[in-house]
Amino acid sequence: MTEPVVLVEQRDHTLLVTINRPRAANSINAAVHQGLGEAWERADSDKDIRAVVLTGAGDSVFCGGADLKALGTAGPDGVTPPETAHWGFAGVVKHHIRKPVIAAVNGTALGGGTELALASDLVVASDSAEFGLPEVHRGLIAGAGGVFRIGQAIPRAVAMELILTGKPISAQDALRWGLVNRVVPQTDVLSTALALAEDVAAGAPLAVQASKIVAQGIVDGKVAAEEQAWALTDEALGRLTTSADTLEGVMAFMQKRAPVWKGE
Repeated sequence: MTEPVVLVEQRDHTLLVTINRPRAANSINAAVHQGLGEAWERADSDKDIRAVVLTGAGDSVFCGGADLKALGTAGPDGVTPPETAHWGFAGVVKHHIRKPVIAAVNGTALGGGTELALASDLVVASDSAEFGLPEVHRGLIAGAGGVFRIGQAIPRAVAMELILTGKPISAQDALRWGLVNRVVPQTDVLSTALALAEDVAAGAPLAVQASKIVAQGIVDGKVAAEEQAWALTDEALGRLTTSADTLEGVMAFMQKRAPVWKGE
């Protein structure tokens, strides 16, 4: 029997959510999007859940971003189902819930993996993890919040280098620049994240939730300060997805070859 692509387990007051596609680099397709979004809905509505820990199955990749094979064969709907598109990429990045979210980055977190970390409130990373936004090498941009959230999380010059070169940084550099809260051995990532969730859960639930809402500027499930950035992102993606270079970037990935850019 096939295992679910998203595993959900409640541990005391923490909801542990695991992207379970290790053979596909824990990449995001429509099924993962739906599973994560439903887990977020459960966490937000269940008074007994006080924190969420998000991680990836296996010991090498947290999340490899969007499933480009699904994108190449089914288009955008293969990654983000239209009926729950309001949740954003992976069912998470625009899905602002009251409960604090901790990313347990157990391995490489490139593209959408970094964007999932940016969408979380706290981040614990493996000492072998890498963070980066390589979308420019696929003819795309980091359209799940990465292009503007990275500059809010770390110094502008460092953020711009990540965006424009697509080159990753190590977990140690991510800690130095304030992108993550803890860097620990790979074997300790989950236990450290769960311990951090227990620390969060020890506070008065309504006070913790109110603190997050005010700190993030969440009003009616949205962050008003991000609305213009999302509009600019969507406009840029709309232009790019009809370009020859975007098609070339996706095809080159699927065919495992270097892309040939034409600037059109």
